[in-house]
Amino acid sequence: MLRIAIQKSGRLSDDSLKLIRECGISFISSSLKLKTESTNFPLEILFLRDDDIPGYVADGVADIGIVGQNVLVEEGMQDLTVEELGFSKCRLSLAVPKADNYSSVEDLNGKNIATSYPNLLQSYLSERGVQANIHTISGSVEIAPSIGLADAICDIVSSGSTLISNGLKEVERVFKSQAVLIANKALSGEKQEILDKLLFRIHAVQRAQRAKYILLNAPNDKVAEISELLPGVKSPTVLPLLEEGWSSLHSVVNEDDFWEIIEKLKATGAQGILVVPIEKMII
Repeated sequence: MLRIAIQKSGRLSDDSLKLIRECGISFISSSLKLKTESTNFPLEILFLRDDDIPGYVADGVADIGIVGQNVLVEEGMQDLTVEELGFSKCRLSLAVPKADNYSSVEDLNGKNIATSYPNLLQSYLSERGVQANIHTISGSVEIAPSIGLADAICDIVSSGSTLISNGLKEVERVFKSQAVLIANKALSGEKQEILDKLLFRIHAVQRAQRAKYILLNAPNDKVAEISELLPGVKSPTVLPLLEEGWSSLHSVVNEDDFWEIIEKLKATGAQGILVVPIEKMII
C-alpha cells in the first residue's frame, strides 16, 4: 500500500482530498482521524502538519505527499518534487503598514521583518543587496507590526484580505507557490508502480480541467473551415444531421483559447454551440 501525507486541515487539505476523489479513489475522512485507507485503491492517507510533510516523505515514513512549494523550498527539499499540481496557488509577499511611505525593497534596509519563512526571505533580500533583521515566528505573523515586534512582515497571501484587515499593504512578491506532489527517492518497485498508476489518473484529471468539450452544428460547406479551428485531440468528429446539408462537429478545446475560438466559430456560421465540462481526459 502506498502511503500519502497531506495537510490535516485548510484549503490545501481540501484541494488535495478533492483531487484524490476525482481520481476515482474512495475513502472515508474525519476530522478526528489522523489516517484513513482507500476502499478501492492501495492508498493510505496520513493527515499531518504541512511543515512536517517533507521530512516524513524524505525519511520514508510516508511514501509520497502533497505540500505547498513554499514549505518545500523553505526546507531545502525541492528535489523531492515529482509533479506540480496547479492548485492551492498563493504567494509569499512582503507587507508593511498602510501608512508607511514605501518606494522599493531598499526601504527595508536595517528594518525588522517577521516571517515564518526565513530562508526564502533571506534569499530574496540577499539577491537584492538588502540587509534586514529577520525574526522567525510561527502563526499570527500579520499582527507583528501593530504590536511593535517588526516593521514589516513576509507571509503567505492568497486574496490579500487578511493583510487589509490587519492594516497592511502588499509591497513585494517574494515567491509564487502551488501544491506539488513529492515522493521518497527510495520507493520499492511495487510502490513505484502504484505511484505511476496514481500519476496516470492525476494527469487525466488535470487534462480535463484545462479542456472543454464542444458540440455544434454547421453547414457542410463550412465543415473544413471550422475543423481548422477545432483540432481536438486528433481531429474533430463529424456526423451528418438529419437535415440535409448540415453536420454536427464534436471536439475538445483548451480553456485558455475557449472564448477566442467561440467567436471565430460563430463568425464561420456555426450554430447551436454546446460547451460541456470534461470529467477525465485520457490520451
